[in-house]
Amino acid sequence: MRVQIAAVGKAPKGWIAEGVAEYVERLKTLLSIEWNYFKTDEQLAVFVKKQKEVVLLDPNGKTVTSEAFSQLFHQKMVQGGATVTFVIGGAEGLPESLKKERTLLSLSELTFTHQMVPLILVEQIYRATEIEKGSGYHK
Repeated sequence: MRVQIAAVGKAPKGWIAEGVAEYVERLKTLLSIEWNYFKTDEQLAVFVKKQKEVVLLDPNGKTVTSEAFSQLFHQKMVQGGATVTFVIGGAEGLPESLKKERTLLSLSELTFTHQMVPLILVEQIYRATEIEKGSGYHK
């Protein structure tokens, strides 16, 4: 299984990067995570349009529970042939051109910096795999 995470901006640094690395390490026996950072919305859009199963992280997207996220994650994995792409917009959000006919998901009704979103996302992916396994992590 492979997760692609595409974002406008730079890779997280400092404590956020350390947190991301912790969850990537925990996930490495289950799936690989590929990070793709782009300088512009246009570069991001070109990449995203080539992907099969895409989830756009957007403040106006649907908010879900961790259990529903787990179901969505595994459904997208099946539909995407074991690959799903999550997309994080820059400080100004996602280009409107990408939002047509794509799954829009909000990680929370709270506002987060786009630098924090990779950590929140990768933790939720880890949580989704633990929910699927039935482990005690989620509780």
